[in-house]
Amino acid sequence: MAERRDLSDEPLILISNDDGIDAPGILALAAAMDGLGAIHVVAPVNEQSAVGHAITVRDPVRARPWPFRVPSGEVPAHAVTGTPADCVKLAINQLLPRTPDLVVSGINRGPNTAVNVIYSGTVSAATEAAILGVDAVAFSLCDWHAEDYESPGRVARLIAQKVLQKGLPHGILLNVNIPARPFEELRGMAVTRQARSRWEESFVEREDPLKQPYYWLSGHFVNLDEGENTDLGAVENDYVSITPIHYDLTAYEHLDALKAWDWDE
Repeated sequence: MAERRDLSDEPLILISNDDGIDAPGILALAAAMDGLGAIHVVAPVNEQSAVGHAITVRDPVRARPWPFRVPSGEVPAHAVTGTPADCVKLAINQLLPRTPDLVVSGINRGPNTAVNVIYSGTVSAATEAAILGVDAVAFSLCDWHAEDYESPGRVARLIAQKVLQKGLPHGILLNVNIPARPFEELRGMAVTRQARSRWEESFVEREDPLKQPYYWLSGHFVNLDEGENTDLGAVENDYVSITPIHYDLTAYEHLDALKAWDWDE
């Protein structure tokens, strides 16, 4: 488990996302964290959805103070010209007065279940925090056209309170997906595994006004996993899905089999 802070100290909570610093989801998440500790928001100035764990290495990253309010008043905030992972790196290493006790990312518009975890900037912000040794949770609302964030905000507060109290194992973050239902209609919270899935994709070819071709990605999501205890199954049955994930991608169960191959032959 991560080393617990002195509970007499006010926790420091860093809030980020990939939908941009003015997105309704991050406003709802910050409001949900209000009163749990000292809040600092560091998020992309523009939308950075589906950038995965990209970081900026060939251009400068700029951050400027940004007006940001929660119900109790104004909180420190910076808008960053980089990716979600950039935001967390910069915040923890430069902008914050000390290492935060918790990083929360979201609330994302749209699900980050199954293979979507790989592409998600929301999840990558939380993953970067875990790499840096900070407890982290990524929150997503399973509705691409979400407008009401009251229910996921209540869920986020409950989970953040629990993580602040209990702590997470080193290197582990939580990927939370919340059904688009009123809070009273949620059936509970389920600890799940990441479902197997893929996108079946194609590119639509079009022409610009100069008769030059360009390509627009399209596709549909395919669930390859009808097993039990998956994030997809939980959300479909109106449960909040809580999936522990980590950044170690090693397939340990296949190490011995591969070691048996004669690699020098």
